[in-house]
Amino acid sequence: MALPHAQLLDVISVRPLGEALATAVSTSLLKTDRLQLLHLVLHEHQDQPEHHVGDECTIHCLEGDVEVVTPGGTMRIGPGELVVLPGQQRHSLRARGDSAVLVTLLLNGGDAGTGGGVAAP
Repeated sequence: MALPHAQLLDVISVRPLGEALATAVSTSLLKTDRLQLLHLVLHEHQDQPEHHVGDECTIHCLEGDVEVVTPGGTMRIGPGELVVLPGQQRHSLRARGDSAVLVTLLLNGGDAGTGGGVAAP
């Protein structure tokens, strides 16, 4: 059974998890027809494979140390830092320590952008 998403106007906590990060799992916090918020947990040395989404997206590091890898180079982000990726930008994520990021996706009718959703290689 899927966990319920928050609703519009709900207060959503994205505070650092601290010691609980070690056993935390990724969750989708909110999903509407136009927006999705993902609390993505990556454990040390865990990678998210290369993919892309149709529209711009943000990757906001809440805690830990994450590398955002694109064909043009690698950006390292830490707590309180974010990167905005253009639509269709291929990227992967590498956790250099237990980490949590808030990913914001623009949706088109419930799919991640006009590119037909999140695409794998």
